[in-house]
Amino acid sequence: MAKGNKKLEFPRESLIEAIKNGDAMTKLSMVVMGAGIFGHKQLVKGLSVLVLEVCFLVFMITTGAGKIVDLITLGGEEQQKVWNDAKQIYEYTQGDSSLLRLLFGVATCFVIAAFVVLWVLQMKQSYKLQKRLEKGEHVNTLKEDVRSLLDGNIHITLMSLPMAGILLFNIVPLVFMILMAFTSYSKEDNHLTLFNWVGLTNFGRVLNLGGNIGRQFWGVLGWTIIWAFFATFLNYILGMILALIINRRDTKIKGFWRFCFVLSIAVPQFVSLLIMQTMLQPQGAINVILMNLGLISQPLPFLQNAMWARVSVILINLWVGIPYTLLQVTGILQNIPEDIYEAARVDGANAVVIFFKITLPYMLFVTTPYLITSFTGNINNFNVIYLLSGGGPTAVGDTAGKTDLLVTWLYKLTIDYQYYNLGSVIGIFTFIILAVIALVTYRNSSSYKNEEAFM
Repeated sequence: MAKGNKKLEFPRESLIEAIKNGDAMTKLSMVVMGAGIFGHKQLVKGLSVLVLEVCFLVFMITTGAGKIVDLITLGGEEQQKVWNDAKQIYEYTQGDSSLLRLLFGVATCFVIAAFVVLWVLQMKQSYKLQKRLEKGEHVNTLKEDVRSLLDGNIHITLMSLPMAGILLFNIVPLVFMILMAFTSYSKEDNHLTLFNWVGLTNFGRVLNLGGNIGRQFWGVLGWTIIWAFFATFLNYILGMILALIINRRDTKIKGFWRFCFVLSIAVPQFVSLLIMQTMLQPQGAINVILMNLGLISQPLPFLQNAMWARVSVILINLWVGIPYTLLQVTGILQNIPEDIYEAARVDGANAVVIFFKITLPYMLFVTTPYLITSFTGNINNFNVIYLLSGGGPTAVGDTAGKTDLLVTWLYKLTIDYQYYNLGSVIGIFTFIILAVIALVTYRNSSSYKNEEAFM
């Protein structure tokens, strides 16, 4: 400890500094990993790093190098039908699986990346230990390092398992799926078993407005934006109006009215949507009731006509989504200082002026992040569209329906039509669109620029 009971702090060592100014043992670590750590009095840690290097080299020599080659070529040997004269039957050779080659190749690349990170860390650690010894300072023993993992470095202990899970179950599959966009992996030309790299061809097909897939993409994208806009802002505005009405001083039994609207949240959404889908059929309950009352002479095409279907899914989404907005807005309304309203009334402001000058600006300031997440969620709102209309009724092209969103079209492309490469491209574009909208909107909102405005 230094004077004043302050902890000694050391500057973070850079890799370049370690390579240039390191002693013989640190520089030896560039080839024999762990040598510098071992030579600077941390024997077990240095030997562990060396063992990991040996394991990596053995893996690369025996398996890894071949997996990298497989990743480049993706294989080319088809399954063959061969006559077995001894058994008097036809047998099939195994052939190559491009999908497995791609998967194992991606996994090998991550192993190489992990090795590079380990190499950098052990170089920096060796140089750090070298500087400690040069200054005559204490070098932790293995026992002290282990103890620190339950004390000063407990964040490493707590975050190691979650980070490993994110890497294995999120990042690796994500990279694997992204790479599919650059291959011919689809049922087209029978490329489900063997496929190859095609570069940006699939991106060109999706963006080409003159092509079949391109027309479908732009049509679905346009409807997705329209749907997300109305599904987000109609829910928000109507939910806010409902919350204002219930929150009025003159409204009696406020808790009962909130209970009535929030009750729909207690019912699983997929159950509600399937019931509504049944009720909106030509012979469903709504058409039967309207015909029995003499209001219509023939069933209304709620889900059979493109325009009717689009309006229907937006309206039903209001019924599903407004209760959530009601809950969000109610809590915020109750936090607006009553003194502001009283001052506005004294100045002669009516209800409309108070709403647009006080309530709405405050609500938008507080709920902008909520609106962004709602918009993002509605672009990916698979349940409402798929369970109500299935993306129908009529198709934009060979695969997309008039009410399909990008996410439901992606599902059809992969599950129903086995266009895995095009599905991957759609997924990439969906992510880009969402990321751009969310980041640009949030960074230009008052919630981000002026956090103290309503403090």
